[in-house]
Amino acid sequence: MLYVRRANERGSVNLGWLESNHSFSFGQYYDPKYMGVSVLRVINDDWVKPGAGFDTHGHRDMEIITYMLEGALKHKDSMGNEFTVCAGEVQRMSAGSGITHSEFNASDSEPVHLLQIWIQPKARGIAPGYQQARIRQSGALTPLVTPDGVDGSVTMHQDASLSRLVLGAGESIQLSSRGGPAYLHLISGELQAGGLNLTDGDAVAIAADTALTLTADSQTQALWFELPATH
Repeated sequence: MLYVRRANERGSVNLGWLESNHSFSFGQYYDPKYMGVSVLRVINDDWVKPGAGFDTHGHRDMEIITYMLEGALKHKDSMGNEFTVCAGEVQRMSAGSGITHSEFNASDSEPVHLLQIWIQPKARGIAPGYQQARIRQSGALTPLVTPDGVDGSVTMHQDASLSRLVLGAGESIQLSSRGGPAYLHLISGELQAGGLNLTDGDAVAIAADTALTLTADSQTQALWFELPATH
């Protein structure tokens, strides 16, 4: 195991309209011990107040993934896309050679809860792109974002994959990192992971070619990242 990332040790920001916890260094939060894992650079756990959001801003050369947990988010970008991303859906925006976009809470009364994830692409300057999908859980581990769109997953420009893990109380699974490191981010529930107790927002990073046995103490949802060895 590379390290354990406890939820209460993450960087945090409260801007009034936005409350966010940063698993890795981001914006004004900097910790040289937590700069990301392989090509995984950002996991921000965001709560956005009703009617508020991110004004139009730009990105380049990043695969930006949004996984919606609660509420709905209005998305608008310079490619002409205007969509609402709802709870349970996953969105991937390839910033590539350059894109601008805005994101706002679609509700005037309910907050939005989301995970924003940034992954470095294999190549710089690619054409910007967009995908959005609601992917039904199939078994304990279901691909959400992959290089080749396996099993109906959203695609990304990187040799990495993001899957959703769902376990019921008492269920177990063994996950293995193949060729590169892996990262498990617990969204909700309680897990035993390699002798460690994990709760909401906790995470573990493991080295390449390592097995991790997980047992759920309650209904659990997590994200599992398989990452390349070099970048």
